[in-house]
Amino acid sequence: MQDVFLALSGGNADLVADAIAHYRDRYAHIGLFENVVYPGIPEALTMLAQSYKLYVCTSKPTTFSVRILEHFDLAKHFAAIYGCELDGTRADKRELMTWLLQQEQLDGSSAAMIGDRKFDVAAALANDVTPYGVLWGHGTADELRAAGAVALFNAPEELQAAFPPAP
Repeated sequence: MQDVFLALSGGNADLVADAIAHYRDRYAHIGLFENVVYPGIPEALTMLAQSYKLYVCTSKPTTFSVRILEHFDLAKHFAAIYGCELDGTRADKRELMTWLLQQEQLDGSSAAMIGDRKFDVAAALANDVTPYGVLWGHGTADELRAAGAVALFNAPEELQAAFPPAP
């Protein structure tokens, strides 16, 4: 977020802290509930959670991520929700994923990251996790391919074929 506000302010670092504070104040009360759940996501999460342990690894602060997922009744699908701290700790998704893997005592080579941006793919690759891209988010097929995603999905329903239920 600091990078975005620094760019938007024309490089004026003095404005960044205030901009982030104002953004977070509105987001904490209104913005986080303005999210929309993509069609098919609840069903895909229900299916995946039957056979896989799911975690959230997001650039959003953990406190907001938990509230969003609880509000939209999606938190129940996840074993844990990991985001950055409000002070910027673990804002780099590669670092956040390292932290998640350590905290959960997971081997990256037996995990998959499903994300919509190049940052998700970079975090996965930096941690020996297999990266998959989804095209219903903010990233593009070109961005995700260039970053190194091993496969792309056009709709949540496609996840079932790639991640079949365990026998």
